Amino acid sequence: MNSVNDTRKRAMARKVAAPFGGNLRGKTVAVLGLTFKPNTDDMREAPSIPLITALRDMGATVRAFDPVGMEQARIEMPDIEYHENAYSCAEGADALVIVTEWEQFRALDLDRLKQDMAAPVVIDLRNIYSPDDLTSRGFLYQSVGRQAKAAG
Repeated sequence: MNSVNDTRKRAMARKVAAPFGGNLRGKTVAVLGLTFKPNTDDMREAPSIPLITALRDMGATVRAFDPVGMEQARIEMPDIEYHENAYSCAEGADALVIVTEWEQFRALDLDRLKQDMAAPVVIDLRNIYSPDDLTSRGFLYQSVGRQAKAAG
């Protein structure tokens, strides 16, 4: 993988750490979407790999869910926790990161997620949600290339 891309993906990990003062030690991060793009199990050049590596390097426990890519992902990343669905993945997590824009991630029950998560922090690397929608529900919401918004 070229180093510019790798650097950019490590910057994404820092974005995940930002709400926690840059420290992910002892934090659990739920990652939704592992594949290179939706509707495939292709893990080649998948942004989830350097992101998850960086999150783990920063001390986070990472759990993940992908609608079809988990078998391939397990080969690439055998030592993270895999979940059967987005909700079990998010349960008790300190942050939720959306990496691949699977259609079903656009239709998540946000109130259920907020209730199930340890902290209502969503880092949306695909900008699939409206910042106003999530912040009005009490999430700390960060997207890419848009102004960060806090609940309130």
